[in-house]
Amino acid sequence: MHERAPTEVTHRLAKLRQEHRALDSAIIRLQANIHADELVLKRMKKRKLQLKDWIARLESALIPDQPA
Repeated sequence: MHERAPTEVTHRLAKLRQEHRALDSAIIRLQANIHADELVLKRMKKRKLQLKDWIARLESALIPDQPA
């Protein structure tokens, strides 16, 4: 993973978190619909997990390395 400026990472994190929240809301609305397309729902949940992983990676990139 290449180095990014902390402000760039923070900005990217904010965008990913916003997308994650929006996707979460959309999933909840879709699950309330008994005629919901299960394939669409599955894809949305997979995307949400991807976002969560990316958020975790970027958060760990913001933590400075400790000398051994």
